[in-house]
Amino acid sequence: MNRVTQDLSMPMEVSHEEAGPGIFSDIFAITKARLSLLVIITTFVGFCTASGEHLDWVLLLHAVGGTTLAAAAAAVLNQFIEVKVDRLMERTRHRPLPSGRWKPAYALVLGIGLGVTGVAWLAVAVNTVSAILAAATILIYIAAYTPLKRRTSLCTIVGAVSGAIPPMIGWTAVHPSFGLGAWVLFGILFTWQMPHFLAIAWMYRDEYAQAGFVMLRRDDLSGCATAMQSLLYTFALIVCTLVPYYAGMNSNIYLGGALALDGVMLLFAVQFLLERERTSARRLFFASILFLPLILGLMIFTKV
Repeated sequence: MNRVTQDLSMPMEVSHEEAGPGIFSDIFAITKARLSLLVIITTFVGFCTASGEHLDWVLLLHAVGGTTLAAAAAAVLNQFIEVKVDRLMERTRHRPLPSGRWKPAYALVLGIGLGVTGVAWLAVAVNTVSAILAAATILIYIAAYTPLKRRTSLCTIVGAVSGAIPPMIGWTAVHPSFGLGAWVLFGILFTWQMPHFLAIAWMYRDEYAQAGFVMLRRDDLSGCATAMQSLLYTFALIVCTLVPYYAGMNSNIYLGGALALDGVMLLFAVQFLLERERTSARRLFFASILFLPLILGLMIFTKV
C-alpha cells in the first residue's frame, strides 16, 4: 500500500499535497486521497479482468469501497507513526499532523476505524479472501514498510508488494482464488512501482536523507545503482505486460499498445541511467504516471 506515487503505491508517500485549513482538505491529505484513487482504479481493473461480459456492479461497489477504506487506513496510520519525521521535510511538514492542525489521537482513531471498517466490509459483503488481502495490505505497509524506511533501501520492495495487492482484491472479489490474471496484475503493479518510486526517491534524496529515511542505497552517491535498478525493473515490467497477450487474455491491439507504452518507459529509464539528473528522473516519473492507466485501460478494452 509504494506508495503509488507512494502510498498503497508505493509507494504511498509520493503525494506532495499541502492541505489548506479546511476539514475536507485535511481529510484528503491525511488519507492521501489521490493515492486512494489509484487503489480504486487498480481494484476496478482486477474486478473487470476477472469478470465475464456482465459486471456485478453491486459487488464491484463493495470491493472498491472496502479496499479504498483499507488503503486510507494505511495512509493515516503511516502518518501517525511518522509525524515527527514528516516535520523535517518540506514536502510533508504541511500535512495535518506535523503542522499541528490534528492531534495524533484523532489520526490513530481514524486509521484504526477505517481499517476495521474496510476489512469487515469486504468480509461481509465480498468474501474472506478479499478481506484477508486487505488486512495484509495494511499490515505490510504499517508493520514492515514503514519501519524499514529508516533502516534499509529494501523497504521499497516491501512497499511495492503492499501496493500491488489491490488489483488482486478486485480479482478475488469475483473469483476467490488466485488465477493467472491476478498474478499478472500483481506483477505489473509491483514492477511499475519500482521505477516510479526510485525516480521520486532520487528527486527528493536530500529531503529523505535529512529525515533519516533510507530510500536509496547509502553508497549510491552517483545514482548509478538507482538508475540501473529502475532500468532492470522496467525490463521486468515489459515482460509482465506481454504476458496477457501471449496467455491469450488480450487481443493483437493490446500487444501493439503495450509495446508502444513499454518503449516509452524504456526510453526514459535508459535516459535516467545515462544522465542521472533530477530532470531525467522527473521525466521517468511522469512517464510512469501516464503508463499505468493506459496499460490497465488496454487490458480492459482488449480483453478476449
